[in-house]
Order: sequence, then structure tokens, then C-alpha cells
Amino acid sequence: MAYIVYILYSPSTDEFYRGHTGDIKQRLKRHNSGYELSTKHGKPWIILWFVEEANRGEAQILEGKLKNLSRNRLIRFMEKQLENIGGPDALTLLGQWSGC
Repeated sequence: MAYIVYILYSPSTDEFYRGHTGDIKQRLKRHNSGYELSTKHGKPWIILWFVEEANRGEAQILEGKLKNLSRNRLIRFMEKQLENIGGPDALTLLGQWSGC
């Protein structure tokens, strides 16, 4: 089974959240419903970036690496991986953060 590694953004708190899941749509619903304690304070969340990994182990490794990046390094990482951007809103936000 493939797993999705993702980066969410909360406009209300200006925070990022990194995670992995087997079902990105269901996971986003859980984050935005307030069901997840770790993201309850920042709803609504939007998907900024995501990538599919072949298995859970690879997804966990990538998630761990993303969690160790500072805000600026995380933004630069997403800028280099534009093919995995979550949509036009995410692209607009990245442009604003990079000063484009």
C-alpha cells in the first residue's frame, strides 16, 4: 500500500504540520474537524505539499526529515519540489513567502 507524506499549513496560526497517511482526504477531514489534538488549534488546514511513497517505512523516514527542517528550509524544500504542490493556493503562499 502506498502512503502519502504531506505538509499542511494553518493560515490562522501561521504554522506547518507534517505527517503521513494512507488516505489524504480522510486525514485532512480529521485535521479540520478538530478530531486530532495536535492540529485542533490551527483549523482550517490546507494541503501545501504532498508526495506518494511506496510503503509506510519510506513515508516515516521522509516525514522525520521534514519535521527536522526549520520553517525557511521547509519552504525552500517545497519550492524545489513544485510538482508536488497541493494546488494554486499553495503555490500563491509559497510565492509570498519567497518574495516572488
